[in-house]
Amino acid sequence: MIIQKFGGIAMQNQQQRTKCIQHIRQALSKYRAVIVVVSAMGRKGDAYSTDDLLTLTDSFSKSGEARDLAAACGELIAAAVLSAELSTEGIDNTIVYGQNTGIRTSGDFCNATIDKINSTHIVNTLQTHSCIIVPGFQGMNIQGKFMTLGRGGSDLTAIALASALQAQHVEFFKDVPGVMSADPHTTSDYKRFDRLTFDEFLPLLKCNRPVIQEKAAVYAKQKAMPLHIRGIASNEEGTWILP
Repeated sequence: MIIQKFGGIAMQNQQQRTKCIQHIRQALSKYRAVIVVVSAMGRKGDAYSTDDLLTLTDSFSKSGEARDLAAACGELIAAAVLSAELSTEGIDNTIVYGQNTGIRTSGDFCNATIDKINSTHIVNTLQTHSCIIVPGFQGMNIQGKFMTLGRGGSDLTAIALASALQAQHVEFFKDVPGVMSADPHTTSDYKRFDRLTFDEFLPLLKCNRPVIQEKAAVYAKQKAMPLHIRGIASNEEGTWILP
């Protein structure tokens, strides 16, 4: 079993999500079971992106609890959309969300910490469904309130679930074909790395557009969880991050 993580660009529109479905189908054929973690669809300017949901009222700045509840909706919508489209393509799946993910958080709204994961419900669900969709970026505190994990927090969701479920590795699908030596959006002078250690990988995340959330990568290093970073639009090997 593996975890696949699809970000906002991968989930942005139906054409992109068709590529997600192809990768999910391939993973099911190879690994038999897949947990799919999704980000909200698109980026700022897209109707259901987190940034746009948070423009609904300026008052969100005064209530972290309300802000996090609204922010969590982006991933919930994305999970529902992908689940429906997978079903249309004949791929049996179900969504696990809210308390059922078992992700217990604490700390500050908008930048919560994962305290523990009770994986019982997901493990039981895997007995009847080989493909489970999980909204990323969120957990619930002891009071049952939604808390979000900071920008890029869906990456942390994927890695934390992988560790709790003892997955083989986590696949991240990006708009670039792996980890690059420089930002390909701003320069043509770059190369793709085939393999990196975590000590080599972490310094590359200290930039304006890190390929995954730095906090998530630190967590993966602590848990010795292999990461596979690939391009959504290709079947190239991408980059492996290995303990």
